[in-house]
Amino acid sequence: MRSSASIAFLCIASTLAFSPTSSSTPKGLMPQQSSRRKTSHVSLILSKIRTSLSSTTNDIEFDWRTVAKDLFQKDKRPIILFDGVCNLCNGGVNFALDNDSVGNFRFASLQSKAGQSLLKRCGKKADDISSIVLVTPKKAYFKSDAVLRIAAKLDGNPILPLAGYFGPIVPGFIRNRVYDVVADNRYRFGQTDQCRLDFDDEFGGRFVADEL
Repeated sequence: MRSSASIAFLCIASTLAFSPTSSSTPKGLMPQQSSRRKTSHVSLILSKIRTSLSSTTNDIEFDWRTVAKDLFQKDKRPIILFDGVCNLCNGGVNFALDNDSVGNFRFASLQSKAGQSLLKRCGKKADDISSIVLVTPKKAYFKSDAVLRIAAKLDGNPILPLAGYFGPIVPGFIRNRVYDVVADNRYRFGQTDQCRLDFDDEFGGRFVADEL
């Protein structure tokens, strides 16, 4: 059983991490194609975001407590925080969107006001982009724990929920070691100064608005 769980975890980690993406993709475009989506005219629009992380401090200049609270006032769905300037991470977002047909999750970049506010709520620094984060109204999950909880709710492939449910059998220090290796090398797959947004409402408000 432990061996099967290990294989399942590695499958989901590899799938989420190495989703089709390319650093050679022209700016302004994000490759996106789903076998379930037949309309070829649907496109993904990228919007400029500020990414000067070196200038970000722990003292952010807005009421992050109010922002974090408001994010779950009307919509209780968990929010996935991802690195908005990482091509590899954007590929993971594409993958999650294509395999979450019922819309279990929402998305926000770690660099956004929403992302910074939720990081602060979790006890992290506002400029901490070291890990994917899954935030619920009451809790937050990081690294491989976040990946497995996300996988458990995806429905595009039967192996995804299986990996999510049985993956925790693998000791956390092993899972997080695999995660850290991928995360530490994610920028080798390219960076962008843009972040994927749901411009044409194709995903029904799955991206958290950052108009605060």
